[in-house]
Amino acid sequence: MSPLLNPRPTRNHDPLPATGRAGRNLPAAIGVAVVLIAVVLGSLAFYKVIFVGVVVLAVCGALWELAAAFARKRIRLPLAPLWLGTLGISVCAWEVGAEAAFGAYVATVGACVLWSFMDQAGHDIPRTDAHDEVRRSRSSAAAASVFAATYLPFLAGFAVLLLVQEHGVGKVMMLIALAAANDTGGWMAGITFGRHPLAPSVSPKKSWEGLMGSLIAAVATGAGCVWAIGGPWWTGAALGACTVIVSTLGDLGESLLKRDLGLKDMGTLLPGHGGIMDRLDSILVAAPLVYAFTLLVK
Repeated sequence: MSPLLNPRPTRNHDPLPATGRAGRNLPAAIGVAVVLIAVVLGSLAFYKVIFVGVVVLAVCGALWELAAAFARKRIRLPLAPLWLGTLGISVCAWEVGAEAAFGAYVATVGACVLWSFMDQAGHDIPRTDAHDEVRRSRSSAAAASVFAATYLPFLAGFAVLLLVQEHGVGKVMMLIALAAANDTGGWMAGITFGRHPLAPSVSPKKSWEGLMGSLIAAVATGAGCVWAIGGPWWTGAALGACTVIVSTLGDLGESLLKRDLGLKDMGTLLPGHGGIMDRLDSILVAAPLVYAFTLLVK
């Protein structure tokens, strides 16, 4: 099978040398961040459908990273239906709406499960224990594919649904700003004041002081963003606080996954940041929250 659809297991690589107390290579991290922000803002400023393409490419790249990570446990993700489903969910969200996007997600899950169970259908293995191993492999791949379809293309579809709303560009920028505020505020407070671990067995670098930094930055960002698009600032403050909660849970969940897979980062495509999934985690879990907020608060 092609390496494109069957990537080799991810290996841990030594990160770029850290600078100062940052815990990462700041020049590389800042440079990559500037490029990513420029790509997103450029797609939103010139032609909004380009942003949909950016979402599809980012999610497909993250799925490839996830497939390489799962390969460490001999679990093969069905990348072909996942990639096709990513395109389908995003296009349906852009062209039709939430109902069509959900239908595309259900179809993607069904196709992935079917693909996973048929993937080794042609293998005739006479020994019973080998048959049991194949069945376990199929079941693991099917479960992993449902997780992948939900975590990446389904959640990313909410970002596209935000874009097609009134003031859609501003709402997408609010989503990205909230995720950035959560990450940056927590990182700055953590390296400056961090003394008390938040979840040492899961993510040793996270601290309660960092969580407070995330809360302050996200509440201020949410209040400012909602006020800028004509909404009551206090609802934006509440949105910022809720974003910190779901983003922290999502980040800890990814840390648990990486720990189980024996990985420090999901990939190395973004120097100073890790992989695409390491940058998408906060945005993905915050997207449905921000979308629900825009429906409830007019």
